[in-house]
Amino acid sequence: MKTNDALCLILKQLERIADSLDQHGVVPPTDWSAANSFRLQHRAHAKPRLIPVLTTTQTELNHLKNISVQMNKVVQNTEQFLKGSPANHVLLTGARGTGKSSLVRALLNRYHQQGLRLIELSKPCLIYLQDVVELLQGRSEKYILFCDDLSFNDNESEYKCLKSVLEGSVSGFSSHVLVYATSNRRHLLPQFMSENLSHQIRDSGEIDPSEASEEKISLSDRFGIWVSFHPFSQQDYLAVVQSWFDYYGLTLSEQAKKMSLRWVIERGHRSGRLALQFTKFWMSQTSI
Repeated sequence: MKTNDALCLILKQLERIADSLDQHGVVPPTDWSAANSFRLQHRAHAKPRLIPVLTTTQTELNHLKNISVQMNKVVQNTEQFLKGSPANHVLLTGARGTGKSSLVRALLNRYHQQGLRLIELSKPCLIYLQDVVELLQGRSEKYILFCDDLSFNDNESEYKCLKSVLEGSVSGFSSHVLVYATSNRRHLLPQFMSENLSHQIRDSGEIDPSEASEEKISLSDRFGIWVSFHPFSQQDYLAVVQSWFDYYGLTLSEQAKKMSLRWVIERGHRSGRLALQFTKFWMSQTSI
């Protein structure tokens, strides 16, 4: 056997050994005291594990402006959850940059001393959702499983895992586990005009949706609370700019106000995120 062939054979054997060790190795226990927020880590052929997130956002609920109606719904549901009362999974949808993700993370800052914890799950991790729930059995804290910026295409199967767990397995642990998700899509899945063409009209005049549409709507229906976020008006946007200027001890001059409006014109929309970004830009310019 040639040297190169022998080396390749050895390397393949070592890879198989490493895969076997990962598959049968002992997963280090989660250090629950290390942080209030965790992220799911997964590797091929290994069991998923929760990694503490040591650096988290410092956003507070009172930093979030022009979403008081949405905030009140989510806060009320979260407080019910913390009290041990029945609470719902929450789906936050709408325009980008309007505070969906910030609201969920701000809940952790407000309620972590009452036992609230956050576990962030990326879309590929949804297939391990049931494993995460099992890891949390017996814990006394309250856990929000947070799926940020969630959306699916037709050929992705993760949404079926999420739908199944929301309907079945997670509901059995609703006393200390909930799912909060954000998305730009109200039904999480794309909808096409061709699906509307397949609708049928019954004799009574009612519209009978196609199976494709029903399948997509059924996923979002698993969330008991829907919270919609809308694009900011110019007045709303300027109010948020003013609040961030106040927070950083800045004066919102007429020049700064005009520049903040040009800032969003270049980006094609208004949002709280852009208001904060402009504030940081203004600070960098005035400090030069």
